[in-house]
Amino acid sequence: MKKMLTTLQGIKSDTPPIWLMRQAGRYLPEYLATRTKAGSFLDLCYNPELATEVTLQPIRRFGFDASILFSDILVVPHALGQELSFAENHGPVLGALPENLVFDPSDFHKKLEPVYQAIEGIRAGLQTEGFSETALIGFSGAPWTLACYMIDRKGSKDFAATRIMALKDEEKFNALIELLVSAISSYLIKQIERGAEIVQIFDSWAGVLPPSQFSKWVTQPTQKIVANIRAVYPDTPIIGFPKGAGVLYQNYASLTGLTAIGIDTQMPVNWVRDNLQPSIIVQGNLDPFTLASGSPALLKEADAILSALGDKPFIFNLGHGIDKSTPPEQVKRLVDHIRGYSHDQ
Repeated sequence: MKKMLTTLQGIKSDTPPIWLMRQAGRYLPEYLATRTKAGSFLDLCYNPELATEVTLQPIRRFGFDASILFSDILVVPHALGQELSFAENHGPVLGALPENLVFDPSDFHKKLEPVYQAIEGIRAGLQTEGFSETALIGFSGAPWTLACYMIDRKGSKDFAATRIMALKDEEKFNALIELLVSAISSYLIKQIERGAEIVQIFDSWAGVLPPSQFSKWVTQPTQKIVANIRAVYPDTPIIGFPKGAGVLYQNYASLTGLTAIGIDTQMPVNWVRDNLQPSIIVQGNLDPFTLASGSPALLKEADAILSALGDKPFIFNLGHGIDKSTPPEQVKRLVDHIRGYSHDQ
């Protein structure tokens, strides 16, 4: 059985499975060549053949234990009818939030059909190219994080417009969150139906919220999504990643019903070992810039993570997405090191 899947069943392997967030991306020359061929980032996301190709590129290079669908979290608001574009070197730009936004499953899934075709293409490609032991992860943004982009309409340090709306017009904001819970649940269920073996929920901006609002807008919506998926696919592993949650990781882990949680770079691994690992599988949390640097700190930090967390079922990853400046040879160096690690050394 695939190492990622056995680990997510709570079975410890000799060496932990490894994959990296944003492992398909701008640090790879072959990705840049494919992106040029696609025309634009969004065109790449919606081209099943090219999305399949860039998903498989890091698997061919490094033999990761999991591949992750190449797409973007913002295809969900786009499929709901909000305009979306990606300005070069400036990130996403969204149009005004449509009035009377509704979730029409038929229209929504029709718009996202290229994403589902990519999932099928990746599963087939893994099999035909000799990577049958590599698991396929599907994903979505979480309701809070998608709402941040939908209301602020671009990236932000604090998402002030979203946070003020959540407080001043809670009824309207809650309606948006509930709509997103329905859309995301349906989206992830469809991804599993088309071939995803694991799904991950990215809550990239969870860390901007104070505790009471974190519970309302991060933990509770995630709990609903997990319950919705489990009602259809009770055995599919679900990973949550509430970046910046700090000590709130603990309640998030205990209340959401997730199979595993991704840990960001800021979390001390000994705290994670003592407070999270006894009750949930963890994934993380090497600093992406430590990897990019290729410095002596790289293997030292990797060993510190393995030493603290490797005694239980554990997935090695970064604490955030891989940086575009990362030399591919440093990724290979890390993968080789993880594969050669013994917890008894």
